[in-house]
This record gives sequence, C-alpha cells and structure tokens, in this order.
Amino acid sequence: MNESHDIAELLSHDRYKQVVFLLFVLFFIASCIAPPYPQYLLMQHAPTVVAAAAFAWFSNHFTMSRGSFTAVIVFLALHTLGCRYLYSYTPYDEWSRRLFGVSISEVFGFQRNHYDRLVHCSYGVLVAPAIQEFERRHLRLSLALSAVLAVECILATSAVYEIIEWLVAVVFTPEYADQFLGQQGDIFDAEKDMSLAALGAVLSIAAVSLVAYKRAARQPAEPHVHSST
Repeated sequence: MNESHDIAELLSHDRYKQVVFLLFVLFFIASCIAPPYPQYLLMQHAPTVVAAAAFAWFSNHFTMSRGSFTAVIVFLALHTLGCRYLYSYTPYDEWSRRLFGVSISEVFGFQRNHYDRLVHCSYGVLVAPAIQEFERRHLRLSLALSAVLAVECILATSAVYEIIEWLVAVVFTPEYADQFLGQQGDIFDAEKDMSLAALGAVLSIAAVSLVAYKRAARQPAEPHVHSST
C-alpha cells in the first residue's frame, strides 16, 4: 500500500472533510517553520500529531457531521498555533495592533497573555458538541444524558491533559516548567483552564441541545392507529 493511499484511508471519504483536514496539515507544517522556541518544538507538537491522527482515524470509522468535523479541526488549529508560541507568548497583541491599531490587552486591561484561556474554553465550545453527536448517533443516548456525559467528558479529559502536561514538564523540563506549562505565575492556572473548558462545554451543549429540542418539537407527531376488533 503506497503512502498516498495510506493518507486517503486516514481521511474521511467526504471530499469536504478531506480538504479541511489537508488544510489543517498544511497549517501544522507552516507552524513548524522557523519556530521561535525550537527547543520545545517536539514536546509541544508531538501530542498534536497523535491527536490529529487519532481524529482522522475516528472520523473515517464513525459518521460525523461536517459541522462537528470542522469544529474539531478549528480547535486543533488554535491549539497548534498556541504550541508554536508556547501559548504564553502567542503575540495576539502584536497582530491586533497591525490589523486594528489597538492592543487587546490594553483595551481589556489584561495583565497576562490569555491565549491559553481562549483555547481551553474553545475546547469545550468546539469539541463537546462532537462528543454529544457521537453519543446520540452511535450510542443511542437520549438528548439529556448525552448532554451531561459530553460535559463530563470535557471536564475529565481536561483534567487528564493537565496532569500529563505537568508530568512532562517536571520530568523533561523541570528548570523551565513554568514557561512550558504557561502558568505565568498563576498557581491556580490548571484549575482555571479546566473551569473554562467546562464552561465552554456547558454553553455549547446548552445551545445545541436547545436547537435539537426545538427541532424535535416542530416535527409532527406520528398518527395514532386504532386497531379494529
């Protein structure tokens, strides 16, 4: 089996999804060009490669809507951008000055770089609906139960990620643990990140569930058939 066929097998058979995934791959490759912190490139990007490959396999074996697929890819792209700059140094203020002539931190009075907060919140917002969709489509769970489990999944995986990130930092880069973890001096950084992911999940699941509930309510009820004796 040649390499091009292997890649095709990893991707969904939906042409739209193939294009979106390949755009992400190109974005990921671009993020590795002349990185500002090359000594952290492998540790930052290796988990992303594993996650992207796992997602490609998953989307190829389980039916997923284009909306959910795109949302997960957007999250992976946001995460990839943060990995390039170690999150704490993502230069969004510089970008906003070039585009709009103002600094986001100055406008909102930020005392730290909040890009990590954005990505953790986006994890809940963008990934939770995809989890709920899987639960409803493939596990046949109810709307209410799938909503609760999707939020719990986001919270649980956020906690696991924080634990793994901490272990990697203390084992491989103990002298640069704070920079690698992106705490920026905040001892409650991990708890705030997990809380934002959970909040994002609650908000997105509430919105998706409301839409699904209203859609179901608009559907005409099945006519009751009376049996004759």
